Amino acid sequence: MPSKKDKGKAKATDAPPKEITQKDLEKLAKDVDKIASKVQHRQEKALAKGEPIKEKKIDPAKEAEMRKKIEAMVQALSNMEQTGAIKASGRKDMGDHKFWNTQPVLQHGEDVTEEGPIDPAVPRDQVQQEPYPLPKEFEWCEVDIQDDKQIIELYQLLTMNYVEDDDAQFRFDYSAPFLKWALQPPGWRKSWHVGVRVSSNKKLVAFISGIPAAVRSHKTLHHLTEINYLCVHKKLRSKRLAPVLIKEITRRSHLEGVFQAAYTGGIVLPTPIATCRYYHRSLNPKKLVECNFSRVPRNSTISAMVKKFKVAEQPSTPGLREMKPEDATQVRELLNKYLSKFDVAPVFETDDDVRHWLAPTPEVVWSYVVEDTKTHKITDFFSFYTLPSSVIGNDKHKSLNAAYMFYYAIDIPEKEAADSYDTARYTKQRLTELMRDALVLAKQADFDVFNALNLMDNSMFIDDLKFGPGDGYLNYYLYNWKCRDIKPHKVGLVML
Repeated sequence: MPSKKDKGKAKATDAPPKEITQKDLEKLAKDVDKIASKVQHRQEKALAKGEPIKEKKIDPAKEAEMRKKIEAMVQALSNMEQTGAIKASGRKDMGDHKFWNTQPVLQHGEDVTEEGPIDPAVPRDQVQQEPYPLPKEFEWCEVDIQDDKQIIELYQLLTMNYVEDDDAQFRFDYSAPFLKWALQPPGWRKSWHVGVRVSSNKKLVAFISGIPAAVRSHKTLHHLTEINYLCVHKKLRSKRLAPVLIKEITRRSHLEGVFQAAYTGGIVLPTPIATCRYYHRSLNPKKLVECNFSRVPRNSTISAMVKKFKVAEQPSTPGLREMKPEDATQVRELLNKYLSKFDVAPVFETDDDVRHWLAPTPEVVWSYVVEDTKTHKITDFFSFYTLPSSVIGNDKHKSLNAAYMFYYAIDIPEKEAADSYDTARYTKQRLTELMRDALVLAKQADFDVFNALNLMDNSMFIDDLKFGPGDGYLNYYLYNWKCRDIKPHKVGLVML
């Protein structure tokens, strides 16, 4: 959805403070990142064509000068906020990074000369044993995901108060089956499903979750906590509960001997290790237009859009079938091998991990394999999950059914694997064939749109399969770990 035209800035001397929104800050970030975006686009084009990436050498002096200018711009913005020349609004309640400046994370502009932890691990008896204090009207709780009543409470909190777009037209609508799937992988801990209730009536008003995960960054394997679903009731955003929730889930992770974490967000905090962009492929263009998710292009019509985004009636890949739980071993081996080429990616350590995350689950995840009919070897795999959005204030539609690209892997034949150009060419061709079938299967499952980030090898097929760039960006973060910057096509980690 195109952003609205920005208004001119008012001078602090003759006008009241200008209200800066999240859109304004995102525009500033986009302006600063123009050069990086051009480089990324050039690399993605090379990948799509199966050509080697040519890195342009940057003059260290010019790079240092550019960094200083960016840091000065950020500092100037901060100073203007503090003096009242401008006022920031619409951002997550993180204290304008005052909180993050106290945490073991990379700070803006900090160079990584050597990867490793920022703070050392400590013995359990040196970790704070008591929960962090809350304002007197609130109390901590553990949300029992296995209790139907409590999962409904969590669903209601997220449905009404979690992520929505800048124009307040769409809001993620997590189902109870989805939340149970997302929050109960092998090794999950109830103590990492942290809630805050009002002491007087026990109403659930805030939540944060952690789940155990094995994630590799470059050559280091981390057994860390994946943080997700940080949510505070809209009426309580001024209570500064978000930083306390983060500190509490961190404390509980430390008690289990876990000192690193991974998390994502649409906003820029100190400091992303990677930033990926969302792409959308229309499956039901008429509904998307009626929901104001898409617009009819100039000099086009709804009929033309329907024709453009029409998909085949049936998949075309020989040997394609739905994944079965007994496929877990082959899928795990195939997936881990494929993901090994990315700079940050999960490691599926057991078949139980694969069965939980990737075996087809009604209302949650769709997974398919390609099986060689002669050898019964699984040569390819792909999956997608469902995450609908509530459509706010629309008389005709209440929900948008969105599929999200999850994990996939292909086996590169030996003759193509011998040469990097042949490998890229085969990968592009094979993934395009498989993802074309994924669109067919998603359409059969009544999805309205298919979403994907420009991570992994997605850039090889998004243009050919008529994905369009969206306004959304997703930033990846590692807590308590110095990590070199990672380009989108080197990101192999998909977080819900």
